[in-house]
Amino acid sequence: MPDRQETQLHRLALQSLESLAGAGVGQLPKPPPAPASPPPSDLPEQRAPSPITSDKPAAERETSRRSPQEPKAHFSMDSSTHAAISTAPTLEVLQQEVAQCTLCQELATTRTQTVFGVGHPKARLCFLGEAPGAEEDRLGEPFVGRSGQLLDKILAACSLSRDEVYILNVLKCRPPGNRNPTTEESNHCRRFLDRQLELIDPEYICCLGAVAAQNLLDTTEAIGRLRGKVHQYRGINVVCTYHPAYLLRNPAAKKHTWDDMKLLMRQLGTPVD
Repeated sequence: MPDRQETQLHRLALQSLESLAGAGVGQLPKPPPAPASPPPSDLPEQRAPSPITSDKPAAERETSRRSPQEPKAHFSMDSSTHAAISTAPTLEVLQQEVAQCTLCQELATTRTQTVFGVGHPKARLCFLGEAPGAEEDRLGEPFVGRSGQLLDKILAACSLSRDEVYILNVLKCRPPGNRNPTTEESNHCRRFLDRQLELIDPEYICCLGAVAAQNLLDTTEAIGRLRGKVHQYRGINVVCTYHPAYLLRNPAAKKHTWDDMKLLMRQLGTPVD
């Protein structure tokens, strides 16, 4: 038995139909058909590019930043210093990168050429100086002036030659007036120095002078306190001594340098004392 609410609704519906019939309405219009749904698309939704991002692929973005004539540079990030480090695959490629560097505007505009390094590309021993001088800037080779002549004598006394070792500098450009490198200049060149030493992979490095020693070892200790002992740089043994230019001005210090060379050669397993 239908409930009271359904009966009341049925009565109201009949009354509405009778009213419509009395008004001459014989049929109610059909509702309009629903609009057709668009066919599904297999394509992903196309979003407008964000104003702070680019819709270009990564490779295309990289190409757009580099002009067609610009050589490709090889750099990675050093997690300890957050500095860009070259990832050049060979010394030859790294030397080209150094020659094209203009990070230090003053040095880039005053140099004759960059001074990369010279010697055996897989030497057990590297000699590290601070920066090229006038003769080095002119000839493109480190330690070729009066300091270089004294270094050659030190090598000969240790039964070594330039062909057996590798000689390089912290800076690859000559600072005007042979001044000491600034911190910014040293930091700029560090990306090349670190990679150069990685590629050579020596067992020992001999730092010539305070600037070379302090830059390589990241210290402010005086050279007099650094010499006479073996330090470490990324697993490489480091011995520090006076720069040949200092020895030319202070001949009495040559005996200390000779002591340092004897320490170095004992470490290498070819003692000279």
